Amino acid sequence: MMENLLETFGEGPVLFVSALLIGCLFGAAAQHSRFCLRAATIEFSQNMWGPRIAIWFVAFCAAVLGVQSAISFGVLDVSAARPLATQGSLSGAILGGLLFGSGMILARGCASRLLVLSATGNLRAIVTGLVLTLTAQAALRGVLSPLRENLSALWTIQGGPSRSLLSLSGVPSTIVAFCAVLGLGLAIWFAHHHRNSAGKIIAAVLVGVAVSLGWIVTYAIAQASFEVIAISSITFTGPSADTLMGFVNERYLPISFGSGLVPGVFFGAFVMAVWNKEAKLQRFEAETPMERYLVGGVMMGFGSMLAGGCAVGAGMSGGAIFALTAWLALLSMWVGAVATQWIVQAGNATPKTPRPA
Repeated sequence: MMENLLETFGEGPVLFVSALLIGCLFGAAAQHSRFCLRAATIEFSQNMWGPRIAIWFVAFCAAVLGVQSAISFGVLDVSAARPLATQGSLSGAILGGLLFGSGMILARGCASRLLVLSATGNLRAIVTGLVLTLTAQAALRGVLSPLRENLSALWTIQGGPSRSLLSLSGVPSTIVAFCAVLGLGLAIWFAHHHRNSAGKIIAAVLVGVAVSLGWIVTYAIAQASFEVIAISSITFTGPSADTLMGFVNERYLPISFGSGLVPGVFFGAFVMAVWNKEAKLQRFEAETPMERYLVGGVMMGFGSMLAGGCAVGAGMSGGAIFALTAWLALLSMWVGAVATQWIVQAGNATPKTPRPA
């Protein structure tokens, strides 16, 4: 079937439409479930193992289960995936993850959450997302790229088995998939215990399913194509930067998986927000200072390119294939977010000295 699609339409359109559909699923599910790494880290920083942490773990376990089950059944091979096959940077994962985690607290959302919120009419998210995307492009190919390359070169690791946690540990995918079943069951119970509705829990599972489908579909296309197709899954900073630059520099938007993903997520989140009557304009207010969002956007843009992905690209997609740098980046994001939230809370709790009359 895939061969027929590629012969009829070509690799580009098939990748674009596949990403569009997967993005719609992710956007709708993320909007309905309120999937958000920032919200989960805030609960953790306050010693509250609450509904947002539960939703995040449901989505993460679902992604791991889908990917590792596909590997176990022989329908997916991620050994050629960039987070595993190419040289990685441990220093980039740590420093970039810390920056990204800190930035998402200041900007009140990670890259994926900002895109989802943008679809609901949140003007703060739109502005911050643009700043994030421009910074990511500058870090990838622009004026910030030398700094990113120097920081990445501080501590590197060769691609291949040394970059795979499963290869290093010798644990087979079947065991990981079985553990993911148990983890998902526990996460669903935990989410229900904290009064998440069945609809939100199912939507969180679908977030993980969308991540799994990204790997499976791109692998299927790569196997059926005579062209070299990079297998990948859902990530946001790179595709967002490429899509924006395509609109700015090209007469026609390049057709690829990344260029289909961003509008797909936006459309899916928009439809879900309209369906649930949650779409409304939200502007910068006195209690939501613009400068805080802009600083957060810059930190996330640079941090994501340094870490090799955003909270979803590294944390979910890279985490589901057990790339060492992805797990290290995800851990650093949690640490950076929790530390920044503690600092923000301490600053808010400090009594302000009244100005003299």
